[in-house]
Amino acid sequence: MKQTPYFFLLPSILILAFTSLYPICYSIYYSFFNWNWGNQKDFVGLSNYISLLTDKKFWIIIKNTFVFAFFACLIEIIVGLLLAIYIDRIKYGSTIIRTLLLIPLMISGISVTMLFKVILDNMFGIIPYFLSFIGIKSNFFGSYDAAMPTIIGLDVWWQTSFVFIIILAGLQSIPSEPIEAAKMDGATEWEITRYIRLPMIRSLIFLVLIFRSIDTLKVFDIIWGTTGGGPGLATEALQTYAYRVAYSFLEMSKSMTVMVLFSVVVIFLTVIYSKFNKDICYVSFPFYKPITI
Repeated sequence: MKQTPYFFLLPSILILAFTSLYPICYSIYYSFFNWNWGNQKDFVGLSNYISLLTDKKFWIIIKNTFVFAFFACLIEIIVGLLLAIYIDRIKYGSTIIRTLLLIPLMISGISVTMLFKVILDNMFGIIPYFLSFIGIKSNFFGSYDAAMPTIIGLDVWWQTSFVFIIILAGLQSIPSEPIEAAKMDGATEWEITRYIRLPMIRSLIFLVLIFRSIDTLKVFDIIWGTTGGGPGLATEALQTYAYRVAYSFLEMSKSMTVMVLFSVVVIFLTVIYSKFNKDICYVSFPFYKPITI
């Protein structure tokens, strides 16, 4: 029966609808009301959206979120890719190196924040202690200029392992035949990487980029556990702002409005991925001539 696959998918679809679609619809519904955790809710139409989109502070928070996401993703993709390419080529010790690189990924976000708050503490941290010997006074989480780069560096240390392990798996799944053929024709390791390995995992790299983009855009724990969004609005992101509005200011409808706008961004990124994700199966070698025997 043609309907049989859909019958087996029905439980998963229902669970997904309840756990994902229902909260989204719930948030959209309450974003049109003025509800502050009480029994009374007043319909206000688009007032919550207009209030947010005309608030200069909200646009600063959006800028912070995208600055964090852009630089964290960029550094993680570059470092993870370079590590994967290097470790894919070594024959001895790769298992130990992979294990060590995966350790940060096994640590929870709150544990990471506590670890770095100790390491970077102005009075007791080991890094500020050594920097003081060369006359550098550091205030990693308390300085307006240093807080965001510090948070980005923290996320890079924590999540580069994810990029590394996915790309390494892609590199190790590449068939050996085109690589061996390129070596016989005189291609160097750089040329093989540039014209064979990278094109064959291009879609995988783009997929990792989408995953990391969405994950960094919804950053919460490493900011809330270190700077709390400060100093001022230096590290305030959409998720921390939504949490603060809901549980500190008790403006639940405004918080849900933030989440609706964030969901629109995530859906937009997903559409971009669906449009541009194409499997790269073509390999060309225009850079060298076959060896004549």
